Amino acid sequence: MSRPLDGKVALVAGATRGAGRGIAVELGAAGATVYVTGRSTRAQRSEYDRPETVEDTADQVTQAGGHGIAVPTDHLEPDQVRALVDRIAAEQDRLDVLVNDIWGGEKLFEWDTPVWEHDLDNGLRLLRLAVETHAVTSHHALPLLLRRPGGLVVEMTDGTAEYNRDRYRVNLFYDLAKTSVLRMAFALGHELGPRGATAVALTPGWLRSELMLDLFGVREENWRDALDREPHFAISESPRYTGRAVAALAADPEVARFNGRSLSSGGLAREYGFTDLDGSRPDAWRYLVEVQDAGRPADTTGYR
Repeated sequence: MSRPLDGKVALVAGATRGAGRGIAVELGAAGATVYVTGRSTRAQRSEYDRPETVEDTADQVTQAGGHGIAVPTDHLEPDQVRALVDRIAAEQDRLDVLVNDIWGGEKLFEWDTPVWEHDLDNGLRLLRLAVETHAVTSHHALPLLLRRPGGLVVEMTDGTAEYNRDRYRVNLFYDLAKTSVLRMAFALGHELGPRGATAVALTPGWLRSELMLDLFGVREENWRDALDREPHFAISESPRYTGRAVAALAADPEVARFNGRSLSSGGLAREYGFTDLDGSRPDAWRYLVEVQDAGRPADTTGYR
């Protein structure tokens, strides 16, 4: 079994569930030691009030072949993030991959609601959770990542720069959050590139997260049962697909060619040749433009 990330150390910030969990597990499968953070633990849930925990994610990383280490962390608290990075430095003396996947905004945004009608406190908290957390984490973690050349920062968002540029995404707060993260990767690329590291923005497609599966009343094993309700869900992808995208980037000695760019799981699958768990290669963002947004009936032929 290939373990291209043996000896590498990663921090996946926001790894309790969804894309963060999928990324952490795939980094572990490639041999990495992975520190996973989040606010939901076996002792206490976040306001999401869901069963997934950072300890569960760490266990899955280890089961996949890596070394998972759970560190409960609120990334809005700089002292907690500083302590997290100090611990990684003391235990590993290196950080090779930083994944900023902190989000926490699922219960805070209102679809197609103008800013003057949207709950202001929720909107501002969404921005803090989705943007401020990434800045706090990068501030504290990047000096450690820069100790060795070749480090990688992955800013997780929703939508490619090309797609989001001309489209209104949900509401002002959501749109601003996801666009800001894209710009973060661009700015970090300018700051890290001359110092021997790489920053990219990465978006999954229609993600079969735990929340999304619950919404459709299905599990990963029978997710296709949801197609009767939403045929376009056929283009969806598992969190592990995004994880394989990050693992491929982390193992690529020429990853600097992507510095500052916006990438997608589907696009990287074509680049690196990996597949989703079912052997397919969904390309959700091309599908959205050419099929779903165009009002055409669901047809994933050529997109998976």
